[in-house]
Amino acid sequence: MSQHDYQALTTELNSKLAEFRKEIPETMKGFGQLAQAGLAEGALTAKEKELIALAIGIAARCQGCLGFHAKALVKLGCTRKELMEMLSIAVYMGGGPSLMTAAEAVLAYETFGGEKAAS
Repeated sequence: MSQHDYQALTTELNSKLAEFRKEIPETMKGFGQLAQAGLAEGALTAKEKELIALAIGIAARCQGCLGFHAKALVKLGCTRKELMEMLSIAVYMGGGPSLMTAAEAVLAYETFGGEKAAS
């Protein structure tokens, strides 16, 4: 299996997003406000919301989403057990294609310093 370099991918995407901020500033401002509002602490924690976002990224098979949300989850202290429980729901809801993308989500999570499986 060819492993994606999620650090390189998120760096490259951030470069393009910076271009977008210059070329389509109102769209990017609106997206940023949407992200801030959606991720704000409320009845759900920021970590719970990032787990949901990663699950949706898996369902949508969005490689960039896997990188950005896995990185955020590591920063928020997501444990491997929490990640695995979310992945079980993502696979349940999305079947085989989500199972393959779930495996890629684990690669992204581990790339950003998330816990590796116990030996």
